[in-house]
Amino acid sequence: MSGPAQFGVIVYTANPAGLAHFYLELFDMVELKSTPELVSLGKEGLNIVLHSPPQGIEFTSPGPVKAFITVASIRDSKSRAEQLGGTALEGEWSNPIFKVANILDPENNPIQLREFI
Repeated sequence: MSGPAQFGVIVYTANPAGLAHFYLELFDMVELKSTPELVSLGKEGLNIVLHSPPQGIEFTSPGPVKAFITVASIRDSKSRAEQLGGTALEGEWSNPIFKVANILDPENNPIQLREFI
């Protein structure tokens, strides 16, 4: 990615560096920036910022936002998510374009996996 991201997701976490490992490994992302308060990850125009919650903002997990990320294989990604400390949820749905399934990262943040048909 060149320059500041135009689109992305912020995931609040008490442990940005620890949670970054899950996203880096599962989705083959690249670390763009890291400070004690945040880790910024990128891949193909998507920016995920893992951020300690700012003072005054309460958060619960799972949060009200769910990211979706395209993967080559839902089955392989669900298996890898579990190896990295996440949870693969039951069920898979499809339409004529892609199929989807849901996982939780190690802090129970929801992520939809999409595999194009």
